[in-house]
Amino acid sequence: MRDETTKGVWKSGKGRGRATPKGRQYDDAALAEVQALLGDRPRRRDLLIEFLHLIQDAHGHQSAAHLRALAEEMRLSMAEVWEVATFYAHFDPLREDDPVPPDLTIRVCDSLSCELAGSEALIDALEAGHDPAKVRVLRAPCMGRCDTAPVLEIGHRHVDHATPQAAQAVIDAGDLHPVIPSYEDLAVYRKDGGYAQLAQLRDGGDWVAVQNTVAASGLRGLGGAGFPSGKKWGFVRANPGPRYMAVNGDEGEPGTFKDRYYLERTPHLFLEGMLIAAWAVEAERIYLYMRDEYPAVLHILATEIAALEAAGLIAPGYIDLRRGAGAYICGEESAMIESIEGKRGLPRHRPPYVAQVGLFGRPTLVHNIETCHWIARILREGPEILSSVERNGRKGLRSYSVSGRVKQPGVHLLPAGSTITDVIAAAGGMLDGHAFKAYQPGGPSSGLLPATLSDVPLDFDTLQPHGSFIGSAAVVVLSDHDSARAAALNMLRFFETESCGQCTPCRVGCEKAVKLMQAERWDTTLLEEISQAMVDASICGLGQAAPNPIRLTMRHFPQEVGGKV
Repeated sequence: MRDETTKGVWKSGKGRGRATPKGRQYDDAALAEVQALLGDRPRRRDLLIEFLHLIQDAHGHQSAAHLRALAEEMRLSMAEVWEVATFYAHFDPLREDDPVPPDLTIRVCDSLSCELAGSEALIDALEAGHDPAKVRVLRAPCMGRCDTAPVLEIGHRHVDHATPQAAQAVIDAGDLHPVIPSYEDLAVYRKDGGYAQLAQLRDGGDWVAVQNTVAASGLRGLGGAGFPSGKKWGFVRANPGPRYMAVNGDEGEPGTFKDRYYLERTPHLFLEGMLIAAWAVEAERIYLYMRDEYPAVLHILATEIAALEAAGLIAPGYIDLRRGAGAYICGEESAMIESIEGKRGLPRHRPPYVAQVGLFGRPTLVHNIETCHWIARILREGPEILSSVERNGRKGLRSYSVSGRVKQPGVHLLPAGSTITDVIAAAGGMLDGHAFKAYQPGGPSSGLLPATLSDVPLDFDTLQPHGSFIGSAAVVVLSDHDSARAAALNMLRFFETESCGQCTPCRVGCEKAVKLMQAERWDTTLLEEISQAMVDASICGLGQAAPNPIRLTMRHFPQEVGGKV
């Protein structure tokens, strides 16, 4: 007979009853530690990634106990927290029985520019020279420092032109904080008329006139897509508010470092341009998404945003600086928006487009860092700063990130119609003893072109007839010392690692392509079939562009892959 006194009470003995809910139970001590880390910050769902960073920075990993406590504190399921923590490369989520990683982690860039500069030998030397129980050596994608390859990162400190000895010197010194470069701060920028343009516009400016000025310059989006910059404003304003602005600072395309170059020197040109664009669409808040690989830039932006608030130029909290966590896919605008919302960076299906349904379901303006930089310059100096420059029938200027076998790698500002011959000349010419063989015109997504195509202007719309595109103008120069086949494999390994996994064509296609490309003789027919399936059926640009290195290598360097010459 049932004892009515126990009705509704979970039993602690044998039987179907249980003392606790299913799943992991939170630990009081871990909960107290998480609460201390979060402080008085609001427990909003979109701050999940920021909170995961707090745990990772404090402990060097994310234990199951801390993740469960975070889920409890944010009123989320453990599954929601776990799926986000495991998506991003810079987080170390652990199950109960997983070993705790060593206190010291060395990340070595293995992207194309660093591979050309000897990163493979560097990785081997570091692995041989350190006890894996004390020092963890990891391969990492591009760190945006291709001009000083090979590069590694210890803690948050980068080591340029890295050697085992240089890495050991940093370890011995014990300072693992980023080196903050000298830059133009708010006081210096305002002495030269900075923010005067913004003030004038806020005091009765006409956004349509500003949009027309930007359009007259010919400025197009410089994150890679190349959409006319001014037109975006009208699309966003056509939708009722509230509206937001999201700035894409996740320049993860290997070979690209132009955004870092400008932010480490003149951050307020970018910030004023960003605020002007936000004014134009009446954005209620700006979300500035910056890649975690740029700790010095994150420090500069946090400092100067606080200075803008103190000067009364923006309201406290108007610019929300968000820190990425190591996911190339978040450079895609809808994946970035998902990440800002505290989720995995999975690209969205479109339509609707982000100008209609973006952040938190609201109309959102998305711009790139360099695009905002030029908006400020155009309004200060006139649209002629771009429109009056012409070369090879192309107008404007482009910031080429140049690395590889050149004497002076770096960011070179040149006319948009410049050819690879012009770019190499601006970069001091080829290294001594090296003959020009091939080049990557716009990151691995653009594939590899031969030296014989040296007269093509490196600009929007000029490379498509050759199966390529300019993208972010990340130029990597190869010489007769290099293998086009090996370069293509490096690019596909990057895509294999960075595919978000959401769609089968990209996830499986990259994996199968890498396996086929390691064969002594490429199965070109099967690789072409895989490439076509990826182009036709992938959700976003990663999968659609990943076949470019395969196809262009088979077309221009058949002798290296066992094909017909």
